[in-house]
Amino acid sequence: MTRPHVPPAILFSIQVGAPRSYGFEDAVDAHDKPWTTGFFKTPIEGPVSVGKTNLAGDGQADLVNHGGVDKAVLAYSAEHYPIWRDELRIPEMPYGAFGENLTISGLSEESVCIGDIFRIGTVTFEVSQPRQPCWKLARRWRMHELVRLVVHNGRSGWYLRVLEEGWIEAPTPVLLMERPNPAWPVARANKILHHDKTDLSLALALADVPGLADSWVEELRERAERLRVPSGSG
Repeated sequence: MTRPHVPPAILFSIQVGAPRSYGFEDAVDAHDKPWTTGFFKTPIEGPVSVGKTNLAGDGQADLVNHGGVDKAVLAYSAEHYPIWRDELRIPEMPYGAFGENLTISGLSEESVCIGDIFRIGTVTFEVSQPRQPCWKLARRWRMHELVRLVVHNGRSGWYLRVLEEGWIEAPTPVLLMERPNPAWPVARANKILHHDKTDLSLALALADVPGLADSWVEELRERAERLRVPSGSG
């Protein structure tokens, strides 16, 4: 199989963070109430070990909705940061601000496809699904509207499976090795999940894409069932 031609991509920065507790019980502002999260990631230098479910030193507080084989590593486009810094008026917003482990230049939701296989250092990754922003992103930045903005503009990031464990280090090239689903960029999957909610054929088509995370397949098939049998029908 020939390697697909894509523009050069570079792993700019690596971030990890273990779950920690924040806030205090008698807080007036809801943002300051107690919560536990691994969302706060900090950059690290030098080689980093990558296992099947995590980078060394990384972790998730909510293992029901985060982490696991299909969501082992979160990647985000470095090109999104200048836009966010301007839109949110946070000029010093650092890499890792969206909870990502890998900040990559030269890739985006439009140019990364479900099932893509990438080689970074000695690690082989597979794109499993778009990232679905949750309330922790909004709470991290104390902005209730941030989740809505990510859903609207599609700058979500994407999750990676680890097919072959090994070591990565920044900066280093990100090499696309295989592209089995060129018709299914992450941006298209985002659009179907969040915006084309009444299209039965698109839901079924996305659910059939090889390599898509099991949780997405389940959600899409449940949607398809609801669309086949509208609420209130006998």
